[in-house]
Amino acid sequence: MMHSFKCGAPVLDFVGTLRARRNAVPTEMLISPESLEAWFRESGLVDADTPCGPSHLRQAIALREAVYRLVVATLAGDHYDADALAVVNDTARTPSAVPQLVQRGNRRVEATPEQALSSIARQAVQLLGGPEAALLKECSRGECTQVYLDRSHGSRREWCAMDPCGNRIKAAAYRARKRTEARAASPTRPSR
Repeated sequence: MMHSFKCGAPVLDFVGTLRARRNAVPTEMLISPESLEAWFRESGLVDADTPCGPSHLRQAIALREAVYRLVVATLAGDHYDADALAVVNDTARTPSAVPQLVQRGNRRVEATPEQALSSIARQAVQLLGGPEAALLKECSRGECTQVYLDRSHGSRREWCAMDPCGNRIKAAAYRARKRTEARAASPTRPSR
């Protein structure tokens, strides 16, 4: 699998295709039309290949960045950027992917790239305009910028996923505790 899905909503996983946004060189996961096709399939948005071209990749990245700006505004309690809002709403207005029932009660979703992107935009509208917007959090590991839905008991989740972020945060906290304990246990040296 080329992409990861750990944020609790496909639209947030889509936003997470640009990782470590605050790094000097973020990690771009949508590097080609084929990587976008893979994301559509791996996310479960579609069941069949969705042939994408360079223009679809540009549209996808524009949608991803617009959704990200709206998510950041939601987290900060700020007003939405008008351009980002227009991109999301315009994309959501186009027809979305439609599931079809096939033989023996199986479900199959085929979509054009435009329909797949519309489905993502509609998920953004539903998430940001609904009660789950209050569950949005950004990973507390400084290098990570993944936004996820915190559905944990007591809303105590601090990272997007245990691997790697949770493990790294816990290991850093453990090392800090050990350093503090070592300093407290070592005798103070007399000054000369």
